Amino acid sequence: MSVLVNRDTRVLVQGITGKEGSFQTQRCIEYGTKVVAGVTPGRGGEKTEQGVPVFNSVSRAVRETGADCALIFVPPPFAADAILEAADAGMPLAVCITEGIPTLDMVIVKRALSGGPTRLIGPNCPGVITAGECRVGIMPGNVFAAGNVGVVSRSGTLVYEAVDQLTRRGIGQSTCIGVGGDPIIGTTQREALELLNDDPDTAAVVLIGEIGGSAEQEAAAYIRKHMAKPVIAFIAGSTAPPGRRMGHAGAIISGNDGTAASKKAALAEAGVTISDSPAAIGATAERTLRELGLL
Repeated sequence: MSVLVNRDTRVLVQGITGKEGSFQTQRCIEYGTKVVAGVTPGRGGEKTEQGVPVFNSVSRAVRETGADCALIFVPPPFAADAILEAADAGMPLAVCITEGIPTLDMVIVKRALSGGPTRLIGPNCPGVITAGECRVGIMPGNVFAAGNVGVVSRSGTLVYEAVDQLTRRGIGQSTCIGVGGDPIIGTTQREALELLNDDPDTAAVVLIGEIGGSAEQEAAAYIRKHMAKPVIAFIAGSTAPPGRRMGHAGAIISGNDGTAASKKAALAEAGVTISDSPAAIGATAERTLRELGLL
């Protein structure tokens, strides 16, 4: 079993004729993902090199192909509208890879999606992958192996590193969710944990956070009250100077809640096992799972 995407997911790529959209579509297809349509206004009626039909609108593509997941590679000035178009077409899941969407645009998107049927992953994220079944995003599929450990991460690079460490230790993954590093995102760490907590085939979760905001504290509160599975966490940015942005737009320390120390403390108090080094995520997970009899 999996969450969000699986081998039956029918993916529509918005911005499929662009350089990144075209490249990543090919990688998704090679992984086994069912890419059934693309959308580029003005290019309707064409087909990509992979034979994927291109439509002028998401609604037309959904009607003709039954697509149920949008993968968005639209440039920043137009990405918010692309998300809203996917939602207007009734898409259950939209995964937005685009980096640099104006924060005000995302305020509007977040409000528009509230209470609606469309779940957004991202923006500024690596996407979602259910190991061995479906890749929706930019994650390098070769480092993943099917198994029962879920991964939730604000960082794209660190999710690849963590997964590679797990795979090398014989620890496979269920679904890995890159929630994104912007100040305003669709699905939060807490919400991603809820999905994996409810998945019977996920036995444990690796959580990768970073400085800035209070998302990890909110995740810790959920873990303390509801999480029925062990969580192993790493928080990036322990040495970051206060007030300085470190990579992600959301990784700005403002007040005590945004520091790595406060996030680690909140997670530890919730019973989470903390890895103090990115190089030790795999080893920490393996040790924890063995102690609990899950390996």
